Amino acid sequence: MEKIRESNKSINNYFIYNTLFGDIILASDGEAIIFLLFKHTPAVPCDNRASPLTDLAAMQLEEYFSGKRLTFDLPLRPHGTAFQLSVWDALLAIPYGETRSYKEIAQAVGNPNACRAVGLANNRNPISIFIPCHRVIGSDGSLTGYGGGLEMKKRLLMLEQSIMNSS
Repeated sequence: MEKIRESNKSINNYFIYNTLFGDIILASDGEAIIFLLFKHTPAVPCDNRASPLTDLAAMQLEEYFSGKRLTFDLPLRPHGTAFQLSVWDALLAIPYGETRSYKEIAQAVGNPNACRAVGLANNRNPISIFIPCHRVIGSDGSLTGYGGGLEMKKRLLMLEQSIMNSS
């Protein structure tokens, strides 16, 4: 997957897809996916229209949820600060089925004392699952906050572990 570039375009299309893990909102700017949100988050103020790109993203999510896809092949373009973009790039480097601590991500972005800032960047990830913020856990192995809720984070990590253990 290419390195993340910040989006400077507005939402072109968004659609609410029903998936094995619940309703998910996918949006694109016409060239890249710019966010993925769980439906319980606030709605986006634009027309609810699917596009070939959001349909492709939804198909890849279904393959992931059913254990048939370990990586995604989609253009991603989240909006964020330079620091957030560096954290999100580091998240993309976490292999399927593995986790990293906030401290390990802080070290990966060259700022070992920025654990809290990494946590905030992780929390602000606009394209969860595709940018796997669910793979970041506490240093003690505990599950910490997740935009989709801790139960969703647990389900995603369990899915990945079960696929890795069956390989």
